[in-house]
Amino acid sequence: MTFEVEQKFRVASAAPVCRQFALLGAVVAGSVEQMDTYYAHPGRDFAATDEALRIRRVGEQNCITYKGPKIDATTKTRREIEIGFAAGTIAAERCDQLLQALGFCRVATVSKSRQRSRLQRGKYSIELAADNVKDVGSFVELEIAVEQESQLDEARTALAALADELGLTSVERRSYLELLLNS
Repeated sequence: MTFEVEQKFRVASAAPVCRQFALLGAVVAGSVEQMDTYYAHPGRDFAATDEALRIRRVGEQNCITYKGPKIDATTKTRREIEIGFAAGTIAAERCDQLLQALGFCRVATVSKSRQRSRLQRGKYSIELAADNVKDVGSFVELEIAVEQESQLDEARTALAALADELGLTSVERRSYLELLLNS
């Protein structure tokens, strides 16, 4: 089981943070355009249970992701299950049709440009994502993926220390979907 330990910060511009991250030794992993279509469950309210189900498209690549409820009050730490599936528009449309046939309803699509960088810090590979989210704004996300629940506290501490070092203070716990729906 994978846990995503993440902190998101609203920023006026991600460029200064990306430069500072690079000075720490981060390697730029590239830029991508992501389109995330979110779905409502037919039998429970994902907004109330703090869960999410989405189809993500990055170019021709597709994946479906389930995100469980956040499990702490300071970060966006949660269980995540992600499965890649066939590439291309037709495959994404078929997955969408399958979900709708099962009673899921499309909620909204979040479109963003993401520049990714990675930094090895001790035993953790930390990803920095500089996001420009259409109709929402600019953000920086710091993320560590861990396999064991026993690693969560240490990963949270590592993220908090890096956020302090980068001068990131405007924590945003809401998802991009929540921010888009409330804009």
